Amino acid sequence: QVQLVESGGGLVQAGGSLRLSCAASGRTFSSFAVGWFRQAPGREREFVVAISRSGGATTYADSVKGRFTISRDNAKNTVYLQMNSLKPEDTGVYYCAADQRSRGILWPYKENYDYWGQGTQVTVSS
Repeated sequence: QVQLVESGGGLVQAGGSLRLSCAASGRTFSSFAVGWFRQAPGREREFVVAISRSGGATTYADSVKGRFTISRDNAKNTVYLQMNSLKPEDTGVYYCAADQRSRGILWPYKENYDYWGQGTQVTVSS
């Protein structure tokens, strides 16, 4: 089992920045790839970005490329999502999820993930 807890969400103006954290406990964190997803009201949960077990490989949704950066610190059992140049359309609940098979081609698909956090709200005002 892996327990995931997101933090760092909040209210920010368009153009601003936030850094989200996903802290893990339980099984060895470095054995999981980790993804971030977001869900806006009335919409499907969508893929944002994922990172491999070692941090050497990442995949970004086109909508966040160049603005968001994912990183991880396995010694601290934490994955970070640095979000810059935020837009109102980035608003939503952000979830991190752990993938024990770590098959990169499947990272954009929420069904691929084994464990989920409870989410943290990000609101970007215009």
